[in-house]
Amino acid sequence: MRTVRTVKRLAWAACATAGALAAAACGGGAGSGGSGAVLSSSWGDPQNPLEPANTNEVQGGKVLDMVFRGLKRYDPRTGKAKNMLAERIETTDSRDFTITVKDGWKFSNGEPVTAKSFVDAWNYGASLRNNQKNAYFFGYIEGYDKVHPETGAQSADTLSGLKVTGPRTFTVRLNQKFSTFPDTLGYAAFDPLPSTFFTDHEGWIAKPVGNGPYRIESYTRGSAMNLKKWDGYPGPDKARNDGVTLLVYTDNNTAYTDVLAGNLDLVDDVPATQLKNVRTDLNGRYINTPAGIIQTLAFPYYDPKWNTPGARKVRTGLSMAINRKQITDTIFRGTRTPATDWTSPVLGADGGYKAGLCGKACTYDPAQARRLVREGGGLPGGQVRITYNADTGSHKQWVDAVCNSINNALGNDKACVGNPVGTFADFRNQITQHKMSGPFRAGWQMDYPLIQDFLQPLYYTNASSNDGKWSDKRFDHLVDQANAEGDPARAVQLFQQAEGVVRDNMAAIPLWYQNGSAGYTDRLHDVALNPFSVPVYDEIRVG
Repeated sequence: MRTVRTVKRLAWAACATAGALAAAACGGGAGSGGSGAVLSSSWGDPQNPLEPANTNEVQGGKVLDMVFRGLKRYDPRTGKAKNMLAERIETTDSRDFTITVKDGWKFSNGEPVTAKSFVDAWNYGASLRNNQKNAYFFGYIEGYDKVHPETGAQSADTLSGLKVTGPRTFTVRLNQKFSTFPDTLGYAAFDPLPSTFFTDHEGWIAKPVGNGPYRIESYTRGSAMNLKKWDGYPGPDKARNDGVTLLVYTDNNTAYTDVLAGNLDLVDDVPATQLKNVRTDLNGRYINTPAGIIQTLAFPYYDPKWNTPGARKVRTGLSMAINRKQITDTIFRGTRTPATDWTSPVLGADGGYKAGLCGKACTYDPAQARRLVREGGGLPGGQVRITYNADTGSHKQWVDAVCNSINNALGNDKACVGNPVGTFADFRNQITQHKMSGPFRAGWQMDYPLIQDFLQPLYYTNASSNDGKWSDKRFDHLVDQANAEGDPARAVQLFQQAEGVVRDNMAAIPLWYQNGSAGYTDRLHDVALNPFSVPVYDEIRVG
């Protein structure tokens, strides 16, 4: 469950503290060839240390995708879940699974990857005392209620549904049928961990060890992370470059300018202000591809004024006051598409995307917007303040545009204002501490290409990324039914019914689907974005 952010380059002086690779990229410029076959890319500091079960935002996820490989990997072209470390995943009832791990895999410290590497990692991730943000993903496994109870202390240290049955085999028993469970196992929360994670946790946190095509050389928060190709990597997707230097930016306009100057090789989020000239600026070295990302406005349902029958009408009225087409055309120049449901077109109709599901509630209609807001008792507190992280120019632009649209529709130039928070980390901390008093930006990048991932983590009661604490028993019931359904087509139908509950309550306002975008220098070749909008770093060639 990844919360989307974008990333102003910190002071150039900070580069000097980040090690030789960063210095080469910052000082002489990546385009000068000073970093050889190492490429530099824009990045932002992760919110948390890079524990797989504690990373649920994009910047940390980028690193985990380079440093780890799990049982499954999502195809960088199609997004389909394919076996990586899994030799076999077998079940006869969609509840009991036997998993066989491929032989010959190792962590970059030489330790073999075994069944125990997965079981220990999953037990750690699920444990309440470890306070991992992705613990919820283990909630399907039997015994989760004992290791991570909703109230009180945990009464067990390990999940009863996990058992190591051999060096390369383990069994998983779920607490309900979940036919697509194997397809979730490419998500980072399910990555294996070496024994050093447990025996020297502080040392591991300082320099994480994984089993992917790259290993971490150094990291200076606020400056850079240096990753080097791991020559001993046994997988089929070996790195085609010598390494990646991730440089911290807090303004993607600066990152873009650095690409033009040859001081940065790759910016993986082209700012809206540059879209007008990007193709000319970069002489065609620009990527704009559909991605499993949706932008919404979420609400704080823990605040009573947003959790009333009248507030539901107000939320729907606000949705109808937003001119999505005008905003996506004028600000994003076609790199966003007005949303008409709460998922993503990359799923396809068979995968659960249903164009037009939102209906009139997502259609710009000022008269109806005014009526609904009035019938709902007016704006809570008399004004809507949309909170967003201010460390990117694009968010300010579109939030201001959304507020202008709402103000025009409601005939009140003070109905809506933007409420910037300085950094993404501060923004996320305020959200997780339940300090929001009105709508807030909620970008969502899929973890895996299933309709379930666009709905359950965000709207299921107490789900890990249900930041607004919305809750609806009918929605929960339909999701439970869908997860237990053995027929994939029927499961999709049930998930769509659950999405209808989200629509009827306007649990969040869908704004637009987002494309992935990137710009790069002529030093790079074979640059591509996967369906999650993340560069396929291991495929990039330098020179």
